[in-house]
Amino acid sequence: MSAQEFRLTDEELGLLPTDEDVRFYAEHGWYLSAKLFTDEEVERLEAASERFYAGHRDRTLPVRPPKLAYWEPAKGQVQRHNDYIHYEDDTIGRILRKPLLGAVAARLAEADEIRVFQSTLIFKPPRPEEQSNIVPWHFDRHYWATSTSERMLTAFIPFHDCGEEMGTITMVDGSHRWKEIGGRDTTSLHFAERNRDELDAMLEENAAFNGTEVRKVPVEIPKGHVSFHHCRTYHGSGANRSDRPRRAISFHLQDGGNRFRRFTRSDGSLVSYNHDVLVRRTADGDPDYADPEFLPVVWRAEAT
Repeated sequence: MSAQEFRLTDEELGLLPTDEDVRFYAEHGWYLSAKLFTDEEVERLEAASERFYAGHRDRTLPVRPPKLAYWEPAKGQVQRHNDYIHYEDDTIGRILRKPLLGAVAARLAEADEIRVFQSTLIFKPPRPEEQSNIVPWHFDRHYWATSTSERMLTAFIPFHDCGEEMGTITMVDGSHRWKEIGGRDTTSLHFAERNRDELDAMLEENAAFNGTEVRKVPVEIPKGHVSFHHCRTYHGSGANRSDRPRRAISFHLQDGGNRFRRFTRSDGSLVSYNHDVLVRRTADGDPDYADPEFLPVVWRAEAT
């Protein structure tokens, strides 16, 4: 995108986080935005997601990464996760790359550039008994061990009003500032690879270690608004007890300074992220987390 394409209107500039909002995010580890997407944009996201579930693809990944989350109809009425939705669907990708969203993320992360890191289309069916609907307590930095940045963040974008009954995202307030217990082997796995009881225990142990209590804050998100959270903020979500699906995109974002790093476990095995088999290589032969094909820029500060 050119600098001109990153520019915001006067109305959009008024939707950016204030200095007080940025301080709130720094203290609490999460932030609920103003209305960043119009109703029409959100409805286009939902319509595009339905086409995607029906089989539409504008393109597919050239190779299938080893830990790709990818729901297909044969998996049935479980919670659906489909990674790289920004790449496989052009309509969704264009809306997610709205400069206003990147500019809000840049303000919160105090960064000059924001790039896509990952995007996951999520569908939580209205089945309270379905165990896959429960997302256990975790923070995203655990499975981003191959990234250098500590400023990465996630935008959670529902396609409708999203409250507790639907199993909205719930934050553990201030947990991004905790010192963490655990070694390299226990802190580099995706929550789907770990036992839920283990993750619950880890949350309580880390809170006790930091001399604080676990304060859970369900984020009530009106349609068109976005919930942001820091990469070290513990979060999760409960069952969908409503009468309709909870539809959303989890849009992971990296600041411009993020790079690949080698990360090994105690047995010498290398940790990898799905990007590592997809993106181009740097001059040193490492995966390039600035590859514009898969990880495009959403915002650059020089546009202001």
